[in-house]
Amino acid sequence: MADILHRIGIKSPVVHVYKAITTLEGLAAWWTEDVKGNSQVGGRIEFSFLTTSGDLLGRMVMEVQELDDNKAVRWRCVEGPEEWLGTDITFRLSEQDGQTIVLFGHRNWREAVEATYHCSMKWATFLLSLREYVGTGTGKPSPHDLKIDNWN
Repeated sequence: MADILHRIGIKSPVVHVYKAITTLEGLAAWWTEDVKGNSQVGGRIEFSFLTTSGDLLGRMVMEVQELDDNKAVRWRCVEGPEEWLGTDITFRLSEQDGQTIVLFGHRNWREAVEATYHCSMKWATFLLSLREYVGTGTGKPSPHDLKIDNWN
């Protein structure tokens, strides 16, 4: 098993960060603009990644498995790329020294494959987009995200 792990500080109250990762509007502002579904526990959220011209690059469906107010979020990938199926995406939040600390995990990859490397870098860029969105009101969600390689 392999995990992608990141830690980032966001100079904003935890309630604002939590809202950005638990509402469809918030997710669309920093991860991908094409988000639909139900963001409550037991619900499913569909994330589509498109080119700027509207061509589909990828699609994932996450089942919301945990929402602990201002502390934790956990999703399970139930549809999407084979490497993602059954993986868990976690956000653990705490306030430290005037910042919200986000401990991010994309956990339980069956093995570290080339997609794991790509996704690790992409998650880092999207977490920076989250920080920018919470801090300024404007993030860089797909399709306006930082392009890192020939996969996007």
